[in-house]
Amino acid sequence: MKIFKKTTALLAAALLATGLTACDNKDSGAASADNNAVSAIERIKKADKVRIGVFSDKPPFGYVDKDGKVQGFDVEIAKAVTKDLLGDENKAEFVLVEAANRAEYLLSNKVDITMANFTVTPERKEVVNFAKPYMKVALGVVSKQDAPITDVAQLADKTLLLNKGTTADAYFTKNFPKNKSLKFEQNTETFQALLDGRGDALSHDNTLLFAWAKENPGYVVAIKNLGDLDYIAPAVKKEDTDLLQWLDGEIEKLAKDGTLNKAYQKTLQPIYGDEIKEADVLVEYQ
Repeated sequence: MKIFKKTTALLAAALLATGLTACDNKDSGAASADNNAVSAIERIKKADKVRIGVFSDKPPFGYVDKDGKVQGFDVEIAKAVTKDLLGDENKAEFVLVEAANRAEYLLSNKVDITMANFTVTPERKEVVNFAKPYMKVALGVVSKQDAPITDVAQLADKTLLLNKGTTADAYFTKNFPKNKSLKFEQNTETFQALLDGRGDALSHDNTLLFAWAKENPGYVVAIKNLGDLDYIAPAVKKEDTDLLQWLDGEIEKLAKDGTLNKAYQKTLQPIYGDEIKEADVLVEYQ
């Protein structure tokens, strides 16, 4: 009996020691992982560049000019963000994205920040984190001037052109599932389809449609506001909380110090003219 008790005691002691060692190793490993974890801002500074997703085919917000350079309103803001983060706007590495893969490029670590006219929606907020917004937007519908679509009800027996993965796509798919539509990956494809007569109307962000209609005589944005007023903001991965917090402060700073205003005057005002007011587009911060 004494031998059994002694053996049991030794076994219990051994198990206890093993358990404590395992816990210590686990805690040590967790601490080591925490120590080795690099914040998003540290990661960007170490790389000495920030990868920013922008559009290549959505003028005047993001597009590639005749010289192969990325231009546009979003791009101007991205340059300012890069300068404040890394001290030099030329350290921005622009990655061209499409509407449908903006979140995917963040999740697959192809970009650090997405600034491709990304509208904040509840569904997208489940996947990525949005910083404070810099722009207001609603949906609109553009059509031929001699056959204007002035009411959504007119689309019941017509073909509507849409970009996949946009808020316009989501809106019409949800609210008018029986309506006929043609959907494309790229903005250029969608607008070309309208010019070719493959659709009767096209729905997209009204800020984009106002600009497009001014540069394409014969077309009019007869439905100027559709659905809710939305906001456009930079997006980051869920885990990049320090970068999110920094961007919140940065966007507010850019609004207050006039940088957003300068970007608007350079890229949007020449196209909008006096028809669109700056206050209708930019988000203001007190």
